Amino acid sequence: MTHTAPGLIDVHAHFSPPTTPESRQRILEASHANNFLVPEPYEWSLDATLDFMDETGTALQMLSNIPTGHQLLRTSNDYGLEIVAQHPSRFGLLAALPTDDAPAALEETRRVNGADGWAMTTVYNGRSLAEPHLDPLWERLDSRHAVVFVHPNAYAPSTAGLPTPLIEVAFDTGRTITGMLYAGVFHRYPNITFVIAHAGATVPLLAGRLSLLGAEAWVPNPRGLTTQDIQTALSRLWVDTAASASDQQIAAAATVFGDTHIVYGSDWGVACTNTASAKRNLHALHTTLAITPDTRAAILTRAAKLFPEAARRAQSAWMS
Repeated sequence: MTHTAPGLIDVHAHFSPPTTPESRQRILEASHANNFLVPEPYEWSLDATLDFMDETGTALQMLSNIPTGHQLLRTSNDYGLEIVAQHPSRFGLLAALPTDDAPAALEETRRVNGADGWAMTTVYNGRSLAEPHLDPLWERLDSRHAVVFVHPNAYAPSTAGLPTPLIEVAFDTGRTITGMLYAGVFHRYPNITFVIAHAGATVPLLAGRLSLLGAEAWVPNPRGLTTQDIQTALSRLWVDTAASASDQQIAAAATVFGDTHIVYGSDWGVACTNTASAKRNLHALHTTLAITPDTRAAILTRAAKLFPEAARRAQSAWMS
């Protein structure tokens, strides 16, 4: 048998447990009320996902889903583990954590066995990742040298009469990451690898302003961050390319985070991404002139460094 090299490793891919037609219709109506005008109810499909992966040459997806209810979150994590158990060479799981409640989140890190990493949303049930109640969770994850995927709050209300996935997710990410920076999360827990969605969203654009003004005396700065502290903390972050592989976004991300901290993400598995838009974004990544050809190629599989066990499963299947 002739083998080709294993394909892309996608760190930003979503899933959801089975739903009823009635619940999907309610979600559609709520989406339209929030200016998100998707034409029909969305239902995640394992078969369609595998077809998309095969069509785009994706070897492995790291799945994430962060429902707002704690029981729904636990049910979702369990379903994600079932998918990985059925297709261990094609999927990994970034298990969701309920970050409005640190003890509940700590319990979920104990309860979920087999997760490849953890997924959090910037604001969960009204509570930000920058809040101090999460320190015990960060301590646990730091001791484990965990990988944490940070996704914007998909349930935020729309702004400017436009759907949340278009612009608000980017500003939401920028606000939260800046808050975590000043809360000292990135300095105090250096063994956590944070992967920020959408090429860091607005963070690369804020980085210069933070470097210029962020340590001024008029800025509340309880941890006494210096300009160098700010730059160092941001340079440690990782980002994905989901819906963000344009020349402008890739250039900004490479400048702030370094081109070795960019990994591939598709944003597959949600209503705002379809096959056509995901393939356009992948084409943009393949052809961008903002980084070198070698860097472009490395981005596609670099996540193997972050998730070595999942990458090993994919590699083993390719070699068999």
